[in-house]
Amino acid sequence: MDDIAHGSDQADARAAIIDATARLLNDKGADAVTTRRVSAEAGVQPPTLYRLFGDKDGLLDAVAEHVMAEFVAAKSAAVADARDHDIDPVDDLRAGWEMQIEFGLSNPVLFSLVNAPGRGTASPAAQAGLEILQTRVHRVAEAGRLRVSERRAVDLIRSAGSGVTFTLLTTPPDDRDPALVAAMIDSVLREILIDAPQRADSSHRATAVSFRAIAPELTALSDAERGLLVDWLDRAIDDADAPSDGT
Repeated sequence: MDDIAHGSDQADARAAIIDATARLLNDKGADAVTTRRVSAEAGVQPPTLYRLFGDKDGLLDAVAEHVMAEFVAAKSAAVADARDHDIDPVDDLRAGWEMQIEFGLSNPVLFSLVNAPGRGTASPAAQAGLEILQTRVHRVAEAGRLRVSERRAVDLIRSAGSGVTFTLLTTPPDDRDPALVAAMIDSVLREILIDAPQRADSSHRATAVSFRAIAPELTALSDAERGLLVDWLDRAIDDADAPSDGT
């Protein structure tokens, strides 16, 4: 009986420490995760933390795994729901992409930990997440809509997703391109699907981009005129880049 109670106490302490660390990571960042602060937040003694996790890296790995596991469970439920309700596999793939990007942006420290090259062994939760992506891509292949191998499609989607997330995380929020996520998944879908909707990329937009490139060199115009021209062209290009209401 004592062993059972002791095991229960350890499980409670572990859960409290993981929850406290996750809160500190989200609210204060990795620098706030110190032995003293985590122990105080979790209501345990520092030796308990070392006994359960070994060191800070072990603790961060455990937190990342815990948060990832919860996220992957939500993704798994979404995939099952898509199958049960016969949701279009490409729509489901896009929804999963958006869900993944949002998770990364909401959990920047944990995203960086999980995706850091060479950090420990492969995460079971990350592996489960990969299998969910593979399932989504397989549904697209089953529907006869994939024009590359499933492995290549998965690699392209993963690479693009990580790249977009890192780009947005390293860009000040006010400077982030709101159309970047949609534009990237559209590009990937055009690469991997046989029936991807083609973007209405008219010659007018191409002309505007080309004109914008040389506008600052038009010395026949005054500084004010060049500035106004550049502003007009930027607005025209941004409007062309923005996703339509139907995306």
